[in-house]
Amino acid sequence: MFSKNTICLWFDGAALEAAQFYAATFPDSAVGAVFHAPGDFPSGKQGDVLTVQFTVAGIPCIGLNGGPAFPHTEAFSFQIATGDQEETDRLWHAIVDNGGQESACGWCKDRWGLSWQITPRVLSEGIADPDPAVAKRVFDAMMGMRKIDVAAIEAARRG
Repeated sequence: MFSKNTICLWFDGAALEAAQFYAATFPDSAVGAVFHAPGDFPSGKQGDVLTVQFTVAGIPCIGLNGGPAFPHTEAFSFQIATGDQEETDRLWHAIVDNGGQESACGWCKDRWGLSWQITPRVLSEGIADPDPAVAKRVFDAMMGMRKIDVAAIEAARRG
């Protein structure tokens, strides 16, 4: 699973656990090869899991157990497009109820500190509506939400 462009995510010893969670949670996701360190390294010992190849919603990633030096920030996030409220709720709760935390406007953070945008397609379509009044109503509705409420977004689109 060597891709020309792969996202490398830094973890503090939990790369395999995180990859397994993502593979179990998001469609089109899987855990690939697990590589063990051939020698000691600053945050681990020979034989520890060093890297894990995995995909998240079709995006190739490598989890690197690099230690605590570089924690995740909101400057990087996965945006997952959902089709309906049921899918939005399932993914949101999988992250938040598994040691994560809620944020605003459809953002949440998993227990490893990685940020996710759980974004119903109707929200993206509404904000991109060619009618500026519709886009503003949808945007204003989103601004008051944590997890996105599809019915409220649809109502905002209709006016």
